Amino acid sequence: MYVSLLLLSILLIGCKPSNPDWKTDAENPEFLHNTMQAITDVIVHDIFSPPVASRIYAYPSIAAYEAMVPGHPNYQTLAGQLTGLDPVPQPEAGKEYCYSLAGAKAMVIVGKKLIFSEEKMDEYEAKMLAEYQKINMPEDVYERSIAYGEAVAEHINAWSDKDNYKQTRTFPKYTINDEPRRWKPTPPDYMDAIEPHWSKIRSMVIDSANQFVPVEPTPYNMADKNSQFYKDAIQVYKVLDVPEAEKNDRIAVAQFWDCNPYVSHHKGHVMFATKKITPGGHWIGITKIACQTAKADIMKSAQAYAMCSISLLDAFISCWDEKYRSEVVRPETVINTFVDPDWTPLLQTPPFPEYTSGHSVISAAASTALTSVFGDNFAYTDSVEVTYGMPPRSFKSFYEASNEAAVSRLYGGIHYWPACSVGVDEGKKVGAFVVNNLKMMK
Repeated sequence: MYVSLLLLSILLIGCKPSNPDWKTDAENPEFLHNTMQAITDVIVHDIFSPPVASRIYAYPSIAAYEAMVPGHPNYQTLAGQLTGLDPVPQPEAGKEYCYSLAGAKAMVIVGKKLIFSEEKMDEYEAKMLAEYQKINMPEDVYERSIAYGEAVAEHINAWSDKDNYKQTRTFPKYTINDEPRRWKPTPPDYMDAIEPHWSKIRSMVIDSANQFVPVEPTPYNMADKNSQFYKDAIQVYKVLDVPEAEKNDRIAVAQFWDCNPYVSHHKGHVMFATKKITPGGHWIGITKIACQTAKADIMKSAQAYAMCSISLLDAFISCWDEKYRSEVVRPETVINTFVDPDWTPLLQTPPFPEYTSGHSVISAAASTALTSVFGDNFAYTDSVEVTYGMPPRSFKSFYEASNEAAVSRLYGGIHYWPACSVGVDEGKKVGAFVVNNLKMMK
């Protein structure tokens, strides 16, 4: 009798306590938000450029969405809608899955493939899986869901391998042209032009990189002080010559939307760098805030991340196509040459041509995407930059935020106004095309 009771006790101790609410617990959208944040943290650590970062956000977002679609019948696959994406593997009929776990697993695997610091994603994955195990879902469901997430990730990774990214790593660097109107490297580091061949990356939804070619930039003319180009340059030069209160507000706006992943600081012979999120990373952060503000469930959150990140990638492709077609010289180069050799912009000039403004294009596209998910006049407080010492800013809509992001580039001294205003138009066209041609809900 004693032996029987002892054996029973051992068996009971070895068993996990049942959790009748495991399905509800597993659907916590924070699993998805935390996984995306882990990807952002590694992007910042590894210092990826804005265009490359947009690619890193897109594929894991799509993987998570696709892995969760089978468990949410109101949503539909993106296969056949995104360029080159064939139908993804399907779960085994009649078997039970935790699609939240499958989605998070797929997101981690795909994200890890696209970054450098894989060990950081491994550390996050171990913590994430430990949290899922605490839910105490049936063991067979856990193992089956992990396997399904792996299958979806493998499919998305194979698709990503065909987007021409690896090939562009071998293409030649940008060749500097001495023609005054053309872009040249800028202080303080005079870095090479970033991603001159990004327009050759396979787009997600837009037909091609040049589907939405913006109007031509203002003709270069610094010889005539009455020319529009000269006036645009002087506008940049004097943009902070305003009353103190207005000046401080412009500085605050510029710094909030800086989003330069690598800002170098020079003090004597010492140089150090500050690392931050990219412009796309800022909008991925806004996506998280919007989901939490709206109390979006995990599937709607996956939809928001996928819609936003797809729009970001296509917007970068469109914008970079124009940048290296027009090759417009930056205000810093022009002002230092013709107006004031000692002038420096408020923000550090990023290393690529001026027209159109990348932040203006991608912010307009992202705001269009998020508006399609959460509606217009969606008020929220943006605290994404608090980590980097910036106070939060509140907005009445995504469009209000994207318009502020656009003008911030003028305030920062790194863009002429036409690049910002035209960039907004370009981004809205890209965003609208993505929204109108990507059907996520049945």
